[in-house]
Amino acid sequence: MSSSLYSSRAVSGLAACAAAVWLAALPCARAAAPDWLRAAAGAAATGYPESAVAVMLLEEEIATVKDSGDMTTLRRRAYKILRPQGRGYATFAVPFDKETRIGSLGGWSISPHGKEQEVKAKDAVETNFSNDMLYADARRKVLTIPGAEPGAVIGYEYEQKERPNVLQRIWWFQQEVPVRRARLTLQLPGDWEYRGFWRNYAPREPRPEKANRWVWELENVPAIDVEPAMPPPHAVTGALALSCFSTRQGASRSSHASWRDIGQWYHQLTADRRAPTPEIRQKVAEITAGETALLGKIRRLAEFAQRDIRYVAIEIGIGSHQPHEAREVFAGRYGDCKDKVTLLAAMLQAIGVDSYYLLAHTERGVVNRAFPTGSLFNHVISAIKLARDAETDRFDARLDHPSLGRLLLFDPTQPMTPFGSLPAGLQANSGLLVTAEGGELLDLPLAPASANRLGRAAKLKLSAEGSLSGEVVELYWGEMAAERRGRFQATPGLDRAKQIESFLSVFVEGKLEKAWLENLADAGSHLGVRYQFTAANYAKKAGDLLLVRPRVVGHKSGEVPAAGRKYPIEFSAATQESDQFEISLPEGCQVEELPPPVTAEYAFGRYTSATEVSGNLIRYKRLKVIQQVQVPAERLADLAEFYRKIAADERRSVVLRLAAR
Repeated sequence: MSSSLYSSRAVSGLAACAAAVWLAALPCARAAAPDWLRAAAGAAATGYPESAVAVMLLEEEIATVKDSGDMTTLRRRAYKILRPQGRGYATFAVPFDKETRIGSLGGWSISPHGKEQEVKAKDAVETNFSNDMLYADARRKVLTIPGAEPGAVIGYEYEQKERPNVLQRIWWFQQEVPVRRARLTLQLPGDWEYRGFWRNYAPREPRPEKANRWVWELENVPAIDVEPAMPPPHAVTGALALSCFSTRQGASRSSHASWRDIGQWYHQLTADRRAPTPEIRQKVAEITAGETALLGKIRRLAEFAQRDIRYVAIEIGIGSHQPHEAREVFAGRYGDCKDKVTLLAAMLQAIGVDSYYLLAHTERGVVNRAFPTGSLFNHVISAIKLARDAETDRFDARLDHPSLGRLLLFDPTQPMTPFGSLPAGLQANSGLLVTAEGGELLDLPLAPASANRLGRAAKLKLSAEGSLSGEVVELYWGEMAAERRGRFQATPGLDRAKQIESFLSVFVEGKLEKAWLENLADAGSHLGVRYQFTAANYAKKAGDLLLVRPRVVGHKSGEVPAAGRKYPIEFSAATQESDQFEISLPEGCQVEELPPPVTAEYAFGRYTSATEVSGNLIRYKRLKVIQQVQVPAERLADLAEFYRKIAADERRSVVLRLAAR
């Protein structure tokens, strides 16, 4: 599925800069900059943070809707480059496809000394819009404006003429740099109306200019600060969505003024796609042969769609939103996320099981309940209807719907995620359930920490000279297994041992002796990682004392949030990690001092550790649990304290006295 459910693939300034391609300076003609750019250049660009590499002087969109539903949008953007790192704003991309044509296109620069330069549409380079599809009709024109030096003002303007499937415009007015002035103009036909939805910004009323023409203006919009482990940019960026619709009876163009509208639109696109053919029914009988339990049959069919249908995206026109028919996907044995869900739906029908499309975004928080739009969905999964008494307690990806009953959520696109689980990005997220009655935005479940866990156990031996040797066993489940399994599978043969060796080298100066992997190809089982090592001089000598760190490998602390941080910290999933290190001591060695036990407990998680002595053994145990996936900004001081306590515990040592010789 494409990154948008709309044929209009508008790229915000933020996204265009992120996707920018650096090109060699193009020949350019001397020409006067347009009046709007000169006016923007004359505006004050002071008082911005020292970290700002540029300031957007003007962000303007003028959208005109015709009675036919066609839309023309003129976009203007002007930046003042403050530092060399801001040169990237001189490169921009304009998307188009067979339903979206580019009209005018040009760019200009004004140097600090008043020199003006221009580039035109003929100087643009045409590229694919996305590199993750086998074929798509979405393209883009990339243009680089010369003269983008500190102190210069650069600007560009382009016009798009489009025939959108749904008349909704999202105005992304907030950027990664401060915005001096932002302006949106909407012109509608006489008997049309709009409905507006704001997110992450205080709502502003428009100024009516004339009949059915409105203008929204904002000044001094603060930049989006990029912070470590923050929510995705589109989850925190200020935006305004405008759904436009004709008030005439029988108007054919769809409006996304509610989640119900969006679901109805998508249901109409997919209603005739899921019919099981005789060939599909035959394959279903073959796959489910010998399985008597209905849930077992569902699992087999789901795993077929997940593992035997290759992920290949071919998106032409409406195909960026509408899946191919199940018979086509089955015949070719390939498809994208919505194609896989469609084939699975047809196969489930063959055994009398209903299922539904569930639209989602792969990053948490991008879809906002108060901001109904289909353009932010980039993924489709399946919601499989089960009997209310189905034994699904061992599954984390389940919902009890008030009218549909028990639903099991399944993502056939992710080969590392087992049946009954959801990928981490979809957990604690939102998804639009599509039925014949329309769309319903649901809160997707968060798997408990125990479902995504790492258990590490080590049996090690310490010599009187301070060397350490032994074996470590790591067992991974759930999302932690999926992530580690994916990295191992992406690495050929012997290089997998190098991954383990690289991990080990962070904690000990030693040699990896042996390494094994268990269940690497079986996503339904735990992943086992076993390795043996020897580390000379692990313990530090001080006369007849040895200092031994009982936490041998593994970090559980994290980066302490900076003071004044603006956004929450987000974890990929709720997780549970435990370590048990058993170290046998040299003969006659006495324990002089043990680290104190540690307990740290907060709303988002907890950590405990303890070091004990039993005979000639030191046993160090610890447990870290993260039970929420987001820590709000007002609780980041707690997270900082949590990490400091863990880091201090990880540094502590056991003090040993060697036997006299």
